[in-house]
Amino acid sequence: MTKRLPATPAPGPLEDYAARFDDLFGTLAQRQAFRRYLEGLLLPAERNKTLTALANTEPVGGAQRKEAQGLQWFLSESSWDPERINRRRIELMLEDPKTAPSRGGALVIDETGDRKDGKKTAHVGKQYLGGIGKIDNGVVSVSSLWADERIYYPLEVEPYTPAHHFDEGKADPEFRTKPKIALELVERAVEMEIPFRAVVADILYGEHRKFKEGLENRQIPYVLAIKPSYAWYRPIGEPGSVEEIAWIAPWKGDDDPGEWVKLERTFRDGHTEQWWALEAECRPFGVEKQRRLVVATTDPAELPDLTTWYLVSNLPAPGTKRAQEESKLSAADIAEVVRLYCLRSWIEQSYKQVKNSLGWSQYQVRKDLAIRRHWQLVCCAFTFCWWANAGFLEGEAPPGVILKREETATTSTPPMVERGKKEDQEEPTSLVLAGGAKEGKDVAGAVHNAMALLEGILREAPAQGVKRVA
Repeated sequence: MTKRLPATPAPGPLEDYAARFDDLFGTLAQRQAFRRYLEGLLLPAERNKTLTALANTEPVGGAQRKEAQGLQWFLSESSWDPERINRRRIELMLEDPKTAPSRGGALVIDETGDRKDGKKTAHVGKQYLGGIGKIDNGVVSVSSLWADERIYYPLEVEPYTPAHHFDEGKADPEFRTKPKIALELVERAVEMEIPFRAVVADILYGEHRKFKEGLENRQIPYVLAIKPSYAWYRPIGEPGSVEEIAWIAPWKGDDDPGEWVKLERTFRDGHTEQWWALEAECRPFGVEKQRRLVVATTDPAELPDLTTWYLVSNLPAPGTKRAQEESKLSAADIAEVVRLYCLRSWIEQSYKQVKNSLGWSQYQVRKDLAIRRHWQLVCCAFTFCWWANAGFLEGEAPPGVILKREETATTSTPPMVERGKKEDQEEPTSLVLAGGAKEGKDVAGAVHNAMALLEGILREAPAQGVKRVA
């Protein structure tokens, strides 16, 4: 058997990382291009991470140089399988206990969209694009991401294809909604035996009946957001939306909170935020029903839109009959439900870091396979940032959310009246629950460390100069 020729090494620890993927590439040219592509994605650049920028050639004339053409061929025409690359990437994270998923983390589902001109690119269409916050022509992807208070990284990504790409539109059997794609991503995470406490997602998925039913039928725990206007049929005079349930819950201030429970969230920089949570009982939700309703807010008196969450979960409450009967769903108190949804903020930071630093949306290819390959290479570069900085990670999630009440209470559905008197409440006690995460700090540090490390080595500077940004 002919001995494989070694690829030109990538700088520093990136070579150790890239070498773990060598057996998945059939030719020397593919192994070389894999290293050059990751180098280009990780290094700072004054230009967008286009193929000419990754190849370090001129924006226009440089497109015909062999360096840029080689990367173009690597994305569009070569024979490597992006799914196998993705599985290997996840396996590398599973090898190290500091980066491996634990049962306390969350499987976060979300979608993002970025603008793309023209009509020839695969999956392109006029639709809402989260990257710019409006409807425009672009490509949308649905992602799964594992996160706890220490670390997060993408697991898988699937493009959403608008209905006009199919002969029969939405009636075409090949058409998939975003929630259907999300459910498939959850199933694949289960197949890969990725541990997680619950699936966490925003309103798009929390409001989707089939997505919730799909998780429930598979006995998969979830914490999903719903709109404040989420409503149900009820007799006249009885509250009929989750926002109404929150408004009628007794509240007379911090010293007389009624059935609201105080939470304190501590961030990595030391600052804290006070939150309040309410476990409500109403027609569709309750601690003994299949779904619970938890309201979390910074101000129960005003319920501000930006800092009020309405959460639905199938996790049973501790001490209930349902908790004793459920075999696959572990009990979670009200603070645990809020903690899990807090982890969703990581994915927003993930999108920001991936797109701004690593060129997630800056591909110059049109084929479906080429786009998927670019996304997988970006995920590899992103994961490398954690892989190379695993030694700086804490062994356990740092404490950050404090439950300031010994017991949690529920509120039944009273008639539509103003906030009223409450029974005497017991003095609060403190319980450490879980860790918060200062947005951007640790992840930006990991990305910047990896970039500075590569840039420094290429400039013949010592790698030891790279330090963690706290």
